[in-house]
Amino acid sequence: MSRRALAVPILALSIGALAPSVAQANHPIVLPPAPDRAGAAAASKQSDPNAARGGAQAFAASALRIGSRGGYVVRLQRRLGITADGQFGPQTERAVKAFQRRRGLAVDGVVGPLTARALGLTLPRPRRVGGSRQGRLPAVLEKIAQCESGGNPRAVSPSGQYRGKYQFDRATWRAMGGRGDPAKASEAEQDRRALALYRQRGTAPWPSCG
Repeated sequence: MSRRALAVPILALSIGALAPSVAQANHPIVLPPAPDRAGAAAASKQSDPNAARGGAQAFAASALRIGSRGGYVVRLQRRLGITADGQFGPQTERAVKAFQRRRGLAVDGVVGPLTARALGLTLPRPRRVGGSRQGRLPAVLEKIAQCESGGNPRAVSPSGQYRGKYQFDRATWRAMGGRGDPAKASEAEQDRRALALYRQRGTAPWPSCG
């Protein structure tokens, strides 16, 4: 009786290091990390249900919370009747929680769609990268833009060194093919340069916000 040997191929998967190699972080601005994560927000009864509705991408792209800054935060602070410095810090979080408590909303200090609607505010929307052909920005870049500038393409740091939606310094901007002042470039161009930088170096150029 003949026997047939079955050869079972074994595939060996080798996973390379995913972390990009970076010589130096883009700039030293240190912001407090977001106190919550999208998964925890979705699981918690205290999170804004509308913020979690779209999953992690929608939450990262649209909600305002600790660490956010820029024009959207200024408008929020004015609506809350507190000092409008454009920085979403502990004072703004307390004011948001107080408002949510008064309105019977989930008290989490995060301005998701429900809280924004109650305040009569709009939230930043995910944007396309340089036109419809390239699709939407990665959620991580939306999060970085919110953290760095509140999504404001005209934002300039107090020192004047870091500029635009992603707070490029001029040297990094030029290295990514940009010309002139990053804060004066179109938002679509800033998105393209940031995406190119992200593909080269991951989140390392934004150590406090990536």
